Amino acid sequence: MKINITETVLRDANQSLIATRMPFEVFEPILSTLDSAGYYSLECWGGATFDACLRYLNEDPWERLRKIDAACPKTKLQMLLRGQNLLGYKHYPDDVVRMFVRKSVENGIDIIRIFDALNDLRNIETAVDETLKCGAIASGTICYTKSPIHSLDSFVTLAKQIESLGVQSITVKDMAGILSPKEGYDLVKALKENVSVPIAVHTHATAGLGFMTLLKCVEAGADIIDTAISSFSGGTSQPATETMIYVLRQYGYEIDVNTRKCQKINDFFKQYRNAEIEKGELNPLVLATQADVLHYQIPGGMLSNLVAQLKAQNELDRLEEVLEETPNVRKDLGYPPLVTPLSQMVGVQAAANVLAGERYKNVSTEIKNYVRGEYGKAPGEINPDVMKKILGDEQPYTGRFADTLAPGFEAAKKEIGEKAKSDEDVLSYIAFPAQAEAFFDKRDEKEKYTFKYEIEKVD
Repeated sequence: MKINITETVLRDANQSLIATRMPFEVFEPILSTLDSAGYYSLECWGGATFDACLRYLNEDPWERLRKIDAACPKTKLQMLLRGQNLLGYKHYPDDVVRMFVRKSVENGIDIIRIFDALNDLRNIETAVDETLKCGAIASGTICYTKSPIHSLDSFVTLAKQIESLGVQSITVKDMAGILSPKEGYDLVKALKENVSVPIAVHTHATAGLGFMTLLKCVEAGADIIDTAISSFSGGTSQPATETMIYVLRQYGYEIDVNTRKCQKINDFFKQYRNAEIEKGELNPLVLATQADVLHYQIPGGMLSNLVAQLKAQNELDRLEEVLEETPNVRKDLGYPPLVTPLSQMVGVQAAANVLAGERYKNVSTEIKNYVRGEYGKAPGEINPDVMKKILGDEQPYTGRFADTLAPGFEAAKKEIGEKAKSDEDVLSYIAFPAQAEAFFDKRDEKEKYTFKYEIEKVD
């Protein structure tokens, strides 16, 4: 049996270990080797890359994608998309979702892995439909989580519904690294018995389960697994590419990836990893096993956000209280999976409850919108007392929230005006208005300077 490998070093491994701070210029020299290594796909875009490019790296995320595409003609490029949330933290109207998908494909994306934080399929329908219309591969996604209302049967039912949308594969997305080897085996086996499309498995090594879980998922019939080159693997990242290849080949599985090229790729990124550790940008703690995640179900990115939030308020000594409060908030909110943006929202609310000394005394706008139904249908019942405290007599919205939104692309195009040089710029502005506008201003200044310099040089 052949197993396909998706390499995550350009996106999730980078995001999980160094908060997506890897500039294009760092990995540009190794792109041709990544392209010729034999991977099924390179996960290189989506997730937090878009935000980080504009906010921290002073890069145009679209130009970054085009450059990767030009350097990698052989290998499929893959991105992660939050359904109706795209790459931001709120719902966008359908015309914006369709335009974003279309431009992603035009600029080089071959596979779009599409998920909704609540597993509410109404929030991925539009993105899936447009992906298929654009001729790209749509991978519908199950956000894996554990709670009294989530079960093997419920995930199988969800998979059947996802398959009915026309997706070409289904991904099990274990964002917190809590999928055990047995649970992974049972889930993949059940999916293979009930759906006909290939199954991909994405997990993290956070709790120490990842390597064993991927092995058991492959034994159960998984077709694709996500791994990270070893120097950027482990901890809150994915299991190591080379290790999984070594083990799976011993069991007789066929894998196309060239291990000599893996060694070259690893040597390249090892130098960068060591430099980032030296600078303090990569905290060795994120490389350690954190078994507590099995109780709290908190993904690595969510944990780092909580630490930063509490540190900024000189309340880091209360982290344990916040961690204990997080499962309580999740229960109150109907057991949403802890994945972006819900993970951040639940974590912030847990911290607010602890620091205020009163539960739900201070409630964020995002949590209010969630309880109103603006993020979709909660997986379980929201605590009626909590809902009353947050909404008062207001009744939550039960329909598809995107249906209430007016078309947004043309309005945004008019609003940003000449600062936007392309439709891609308009989409950047829609997703992250302040960051995009600041980037456009810097870009304009740089272009003016370059133009002036060239004129003077010619004279």
